Amino acid sequence: MNLWNVEPLLPYLCPVNKKYTSILFLIAAILLLFWVKNNQQGDSGQKKFPTEKKVENRPYLDRSLTEIVYSKHARCRMECRQIDESEVKEIWKKGILNEDKIEKSSKGSSYPLEGRTHDGQRVRIVFAPQGEKLVVVTVIDLEKEWACECE
Repeated sequence: MNLWNVEPLLPYLCPVNKKYTSILFLIAAILLLFWVKNNQQGDSGQKKFPTEKKVENRPYLDRSLTEIVYSKHARCRMECRQIDESEVKEIWKKGILNEDKIEKSSKGSSYPLEGRTHDGQRVRIVFAPQGEKLVVVTVIDLEKEWACECE
């Protein structure tokens, strides 16, 4: 018996003619596929950021800030780790927020964003919004140790 051959079961399933029963099975199969597709679990790719408004228990990060200021420490780390301003801007736009590393102090909050730069470095860059400006606090290469003499 073919598994998809429902003909022998039709009289038992419902008192509707064969034509309508086949259509009902087709509709049921489509609805089942739709339900499975919309209810699958798993990682859909990247974390999403709350950029427009604060989401309950999640930090607010305003990605519209464009004026970037580099701390002396960040400039030194960038030089040591061969990371330029275009890579910093790239991570600011596309990086993933590491919520576990967010720090809050009397000066404000700092937000570590992680990602791969266009030259393949996996980095964490810590940003601290201050008014209308965005301060780059530090730059970290997550895969390679660099000899650096920064204070």
